[in-house]
Amino acid sequence: MAVPGYTSHKDDVLKRLRRIEGQVRGLQRMVEEGTYCIDVLTQVSAATKALQSFGLTMMEDHLHSCVADAIAEGGDQARDKVEEASRAIARLVRA
Repeated sequence: MAVPGYTSHKDDVLKRLRRIEGQVRGLQRMVEEGTYCIDVLTQVSAATKALQSFGLTMMEDHLHSCVADAIAEGGDQARDKVEEASRAIARLVRA
């Protein structure tokens, strides 16, 4: 099995996810405290953008490692990895 593209900066990836987790916990606190709806929605937007940015970074890592390696090897695996990446991109765009 291939090594994930984020392996070289896994600590940074985890740090980013912890920040997003903190944003979500902050949303929970806001709701518990009865924060004004628009203020909650503003934070929802920020958390959503953070997740989208994270997803794009993961996709970039995947393209630069897994897909690039498969293309270098050629054959059916290359086609499969490109199709897999295309489906993942479509899911990100629809989200």
